[in-house]
Amino acid sequence: MPTLLLLLGLLLALPTKSEAQDDGPDWRARLRSQVEALDRQTPGALGVYVKRLDNGESYSHGADQRWYLGSMTKIPIAIAVLQQIDAGRLRPDSAVALQDSDRIDVGKLVWEKAGTRHTVADLLQRMLRDSDNTAANMLIRAAGGETPLNKSAQAAIGESRMGELTDFARVRRDVYAELHPAARRLSNAQLVQVAGAPIGPQRVAALQRALKVQAGDMQLRDFDEAYARYYRHGNNSATLEGYGAMLEKLARGELLKPESQARMNEGLKLGIYTNHRLQAGLPRSARFIHKTGTQHLRACHGGVIHPEDGAARGIVVVACTAELDEQKAAGPVLQRVGQAVAQALLAPPERATAR
Repeated sequence: MPTLLLLLGLLLALPTKSEAQDDGPDWRARLRSQVEALDRQTPGALGVYVKRLDNGESYSHGADQRWYLGSMTKIPIAIAVLQQIDAGRLRPDSAVALQDSDRIDVGKLVWEKAGTRHTVADLLQRMLRDSDNTAANMLIRAAGGETPLNKSAQAAIGESRMGELTDFARVRRDVYAELHPAARRLSNAQLVQVAGAPIGPQRVAALQRALKVQAGDMQLRDFDEAYARYYRHGNNSATLEGYGAMLEKLARGELLKPESQARMNEGLKLGIYTNHRLQAGLPRSARFIHKTGTQHLRACHGGVIHPEDGAARGIVVVACTAELDEQKAAGPVLQRVGQAVAQALLAPPERATAR
């Protein structure tokens, strides 16, 4: 409750959208003052990266360190798949059959029968729009596995700026293995069953039942510590500068052919106002392609404002929080980041109309 009250105070204390200013040479100073104030008053940690594509100016706040990306890894997954389509190795209508080894929590595909077939195009939409983890696993497999995925991501993000990207079943196994090493042998069905229990003592108990071990056999009984140890390994993480560089290349048309770019933009909700996280702080008129990512005490949101304008007007924005409730507390903080970006770089609607 104290955290939520503090975040409510932040929403009331900072300037509103109506106070937005035209961009200018001091936009980074305006953004810095708001982001640093927000970080000081917010529990946990905050990272922000913003870049104007028209003149190459950028702003970084903790953006040179790696942040756990969660489902934001689905953008590099989609890029790797679409690049294979562009190269003729896959087709949008290629059918992929669900395997038991694809199943993982989050999304609807996990409940379908093995052998159910979906096109690559359908899986891309489910992965990007619905954040379906089983769809992501199916696409990684269809594209050849984790090795080609990481090769594509390293070319876009920078090898030194990222950790290894893995499928979502491996994420669960790696976290649970911090509590007991035998968790790496859990079937996908068992992983889904364990994830059905709330994080905390109930999930520890569910993991014990799945492993058929006693409480004294567990190396940890604290999921906070298990996730903290997992995050320190660095998998599925990247610097915000590196992730922003990938988004910049995407917006400039350097990664995908036009048809695949349009498919990506559609999956990333171009033209849809979600009123969520960063986008909740932006004007409704600001066109935005974006993806969120959450896991225990981690939340990220990143995308490109005005993506269709590319180098002429595009703005890359990526922000992450750590050690903050990923569902209730992170949203208002990321909304304030979006609002700070709008105040620094986006003219109020009435001024934009008058130009």
